[in-house]
Amino acid sequence: MNSAVPEWHGDIDALHNLQHQLAQQVELRDRFAQPLRSIAGFVTASEDDGATLRATALLLDAGSLAVIDRQVARLPAAMPGVAALQSFRVLPALLAALAMLKHAPDLAFIDGHGTAHPRRLGIAAHFGVATGLPSIGVATSTLTGEARMALHEMRGAFTPLRDGRQQIGWLLRSRPDSPPLIVSPGHRVAMAAAPELVMRFTTSHRLPEPIRLAGLAPSATRDATAAGQGRSPDTSPRSG
Repeated sequence: MNSAVPEWHGDIDALHNLQHQLAQQVELRDRFAQPLRSIAGFVTASEDDGATLRATALLLDAGSLAVIDRQVARLPAAMPGVAALQSFRVLPALLAALAMLKHAPDLAFIDGHGTAHPRRLGIAAHFGVATGLPSIGVATSTLTGEARMALHEMRGAFTPLRDGRQQIGWLLRSRPDSPPLIVSPGHRVAMAAAPELVMRFTTSHRLPEPIRLAGLAPSATRDATAAGQGRSPDTSPRSG
């Protein structure tokens, strides 16, 4: 089993300690391919009153934004929802969806937080450390921190999100007259690069295209379960 995804035994303190250890492994420097060849969006949702977790992975060409592959994985929820520990709950489904893709992306956009998390390990950071993939978290609400400067209404404007003296992310105005996104690096992406990368792949919508398209109705996807209808996913990214 991936050491970043331990079995659930009800020990919340142990998971808090593991969060702290994993957060120390987050790299806040650019280590993604340049130029980017492929990017991916990852979105999770609950089904069956929370008993099942669905993860959608969408692989795109970084230049044209043409869809290369789209996969959906469904797994039974292995633990209940616990505040600030959601990444442990949803990560297994994300890893399964990643493994089903034709190849791993150069950069992953995750629907959720990266370092903009009370313990600096939101799902984007957890995913990045578990897979080694460069990742960015894009969320629509704040878990922690505050912006001390007003955010301009202009498209592409951003201002630091801080928790005390530490910058943990950005508020980013991706579309005029829309609430800002909370953008934070997950892994192997510098803090300064995160908002520019999100805007690079944002068109006329509020969300960047990898996440927006991944979040569309799963009925439009090639729907396979983690039990393996067709390909059997493992829990590590494929090279390629």
